[in-house]
Amino acid sequence: MNSFMRLIGSLSFIWLVLAISAAAQPSSSPAPVLDSAGSPLEAGVEYYINPAITDNGGLEGLPVIFTPFLEGETVIREDRDFKVVFSAATICVMSTAWKVGETDAASGRRLIATGESQSELATDNYFRIVKAEMGDNIYNISWCPTDVCPTCKFDCGTAGALVENGKRLLALDGSVLPVMFERRA
Repeated sequence: MNSFMRLIGSLSFIWLVLAISAAAQPSSSPAPVLDSAGSPLEAGVEYYINPAITDNGGLEGLPVIFTPFLEGETVIREDRDFKVVFSAATICVMSTAWKVGETDAASGRRLIATGESQSELATDNYFRIVKAEMGDNIYNISWCPTDVCPTCKFDCGTAGALVENGKRLLALDGSVLPVMFERRA
């Protein structure tokens, strides 16, 4: 019985040490997305999305505003869901939020369009920023809203440039378009 009590005491001590060391570990939040100046992207602030490869994009267009899915977040983090909204007024009171469009039956591609989904459980307005494998502060924009719906199965994709009838479009599953973010002055 005495050796049994020592065993229980030893196991309790080991468990206590493991519990304390696990609690002392810092939480591993994903890294913040950095703009071209090396500062974290802030929620609610206007940014330009610029191509990281200068011959693969368009002109300086409309700025966008990022809104994290997770309430209370003040910075945009890698591999976390957020909404993207063009910072522009419209005359027809249309939403300027980005969304993934329907899959085109002929080509199989999914264009990134504007418009707000009406369902509270909609996932097509949420995107992610993933660190690209090249250079500093270079990222890819992807669609895979697993923060919004952790149990859903998605046909995830990465945004890329597409030229159709002389127009540059943004689509999933095309050639990947690495981007950088520039804070609007």
